[in-house]
Amino acid sequence: MPQMWSAPVADGPADARVALPGSKSMTNRALILAALAGDPSLVRRPLRSRDTLLMAGALRALGVTIEDSGDDWRVTPGELRGPATLDVGLAGTVMRFVPPVAALAAGDVFFDGDPYARKRPMGTILAALRVLGAEVDGDALPFTVRGAGGVPGGSVTIDASGSSQMVSGLLLAAPRYGKGAEVRHEGPPVPSGAHLTMTVRMLREAGASVETGDDVWRVHPGGLRGGEVGIEPDLSNAAPFLAAALVTGGRVTVRDWPAETTQPGDELRRLLAEMGAAVTYEDGDLTVRGGSIHGIDVDLGDVSELSCVLAAVAALADGPSRLRGIAHMRGHETDRLAALTTEINGLGGDVRELPDGLEIRPRPLHGGVFRTYDDHRMVMAAAVLGLAVPGVEVENLATVGKTLPEFGELWAEMLR
Repeated sequence: MPQMWSAPVADGPADARVALPGSKSMTNRALILAALAGDPSLVRRPLRSRDTLLMAGALRALGVTIEDSGDDWRVTPGELRGPATLDVGLAGTVMRFVPPVAALAAGDVFFDGDPYARKRPMGTILAALRVLGAEVDGDALPFTVRGAGGVPGGSVTIDASGSSQMVSGLLLAAPRYGKGAEVRHEGPPVPSGAHLTMTVRMLREAGASVETGDDVWRVHPGGLRGGEVGIEPDLSNAAPFLAAALVTGGRVTVRDWPAETTQPGDELRRLLAEMGAAVTYEDGDLTVRGGSIHGIDVDLGDVSELSCVLAAVAALADGPSRLRGIAHMRGHETDRLAALTTEINGLGGDVRELPDGLEIRPRPLHGGVFRTYDDHRMVMAAAVLGLAVPGVEVENLATVGKTLPEFGELWAEMLR
């Protein structure tokens, strides 16, 4: 049986200042760009978690040198080569960002991961790589990229409505392709648009020439430069801590919140305010103060990684909520819509799964086992519920190691 963690109940209003480790999304993009650069890079204050360690391990296996330098990582590009066997775990950024890089290697590169990773959508990006001139055996994990030392590149049209990572993965490697790459999207809207904005900005900061239009992105061929890359705190991982202020009627401050950022977690300012919080930003710190918890009707398509925590807050609100635009969450680390519905209802809640999201009607909740499906965001949602509901037993706290290994310690410290 998985180890259970008793989610602590708040015995009063939270009052804490929290310092969070670096952004997973920025760290893994920075590692890809540094691996493809023409000279060494220093990635400052990267996140060290399962997802980023898997990314570093995959790039090392392809010939890139990544060394600890105090709190930083020093990345020295090398000749990309196979044969290599890569473990992607359950990390979407690894399984979708590394294959376009592996296509540049000389030799075969075999990819596999956790059992559920084999169910995550991969066919779109692998088919796109074939159009751009790469040879790939397979349409889902496990698969093999038969690297030929280069990729011709060109134009490709895809349906990226399942994940913006399909676009980002192609763009990040495109400067090294012979013709670069032009990626067009046709289909329902691409989710998580903020992450695409992050990809484009980080490419440009590394020296790439990138043009964007309506559902089209073009990256011209050319060299990438190394140098120093600073990693911001992970704002999506701030969600449960800031939500704790609202749920307990207390005050939580997250330190070093960037004044300007492409991270989708920055939307917490607006979303928690709509749910009843008082939100202030001063001297680089973001503070949330709690009040009454209100329901919300909102499209979370661009910020779906916040949805699990917001669903937990909504289950404790004074009125119903509807979370829309998140159908693609069925293809995340687990089917998050089904998982949230099952687990919150298992505690006495009233959650109904919709074609594109969730309808949540608050009811008195009771304790019980909250399964997490090896999904870090489900652990965070359970922790938020446990603040107000005694007896919530959370399955496998360790799964937060995917993006925030320190979660348990930070959570306990916040409540002290």
